[in-house]
Amino acid sequence: MLNRRFLLLGLAAMGAAGGSRLAVAAAPGENRLVVVVLRGALDGLATVQPYADPALRTLRGPLALPEPGQEGGVLDLGGRFGLHPAMPGLHALYAANQALLVHAVAGPYRGRSHFDGQDFLESGAERRLADGWLNRAVAALWPAETRAAGSQGRKSLALGATVPLLLKGAARPATYAPRALPPASDHAMELLAGLYARDPLLGPPLSDGRISRARSAEVLGHGPMGQQGGDRGAFVALSEAAGRLLAQASGPRVAALELGGFDTHAMQATRLAPVLGTLDAGLAALKTGLGEAAWSRTVVVAISEFGRTVRINGTSGTDHGTGGLAILAGGRVAGGRVSGTWPGLAELHENRDLMPTTDARAISAAVLVGHMGLPRGALASVFPESQGLSPVAGLLRA
Repeated sequence: MLNRRFLLLGLAAMGAAGGSRLAVAAAPGENRLVVVVLRGALDGLATVQPYADPALRTLRGPLALPEPGQEGGVLDLGGRFGLHPAMPGLHALYAANQALLVHAVAGPYRGRSHFDGQDFLESGAERRLADGWLNRAVAALWPAETRAAGSQGRKSLALGATVPLLLKGAARPATYAPRALPPASDHAMELLAGLYARDPLLGPPLSDGRISRARSAEVLGHGPMGQQGGDRGAFVALSEAAGRLLAQASGPRVAALELGGFDTHAMQATRLAPVLGTLDAGLAALKTGLGEAAWSRTVVVAISEFGRTVRINGTSGTDHGTGGLAILAGGRVAGGRVSGTWPGLAELHENRDLMPTTDARAISAAVLVGHMGLPRGALASVFPESQGLSPVAGLLRA
């Protein structure tokens, strides 16, 4: 495995990054966008519990947490909803009007397959495509991305063993994975570059990588990106690194991370809390890495492929559902609210799921247009087959 700085802006990642990956896309301007894909179907009703809904405790049984102010209770979000107690950092952002929670969110997919749901979420279409909506947005905002020949010209970076569908497409990303082995020495890299100097396939990326290695060392330092705590530790470390890279004046402006572990079919109460805690720690690490100035120009969108069933199942968990939750955070977010149209729990989708009322693509469209400056006319190419898609209003500060 090659040195992580060599991989950072040079070659495709080698080795595994566990269950968390990071992708970064550079762009002109000062605003930053971070997309976090929560894999496994986040239970939005557990994350943002509608404790004031009279049907909650009947349907959820022991999965319903105590109300605010009680031992082990949810963190109050204004009198009707409460945030899971494993997320105090997000709650602090909410109190500072820098976090917005949108309930009853879903894409166009109405099945319950993780694979299909994630593909449709990342492609931004009502069918499986070969590229992702974030890649198409990068290509529309910065056309030079699609014309880049070498890694030095590319504006996107995917961290992980593979490039997520979200960033696959014409705007080809460079890739990175946290290293598991000691870094190659400068002398070894010089010998390797000399060996392949005349190779038309490997020569240019090796040359680009050596240049990038020196540049990225100034940002991330020389220490290894640790993976203490396994995949979850890697997510927090990658979040902090993403923030530091995004904060640079000449650095990237768009990032995408992913975190797994949300498929809580059994023993949800004990399994969900640590993963939510990891997400909470990752958001805090991202904010720290960005610093206050860059954070003030940032929007984070965290979303899952679908929600989970309203009723508790026979193994103290929940199954694949429909309506879910979107989490928005950052200095540009008009936060301090639980947003979206709350459908209530009296009438369920197919008598089992939270009724979806907000299109996930409309949330992403609002951020792309209102925050990143994507022309409205480009939405048809970024989100194909979404005729009439209207960006959600009121998500961003003026």
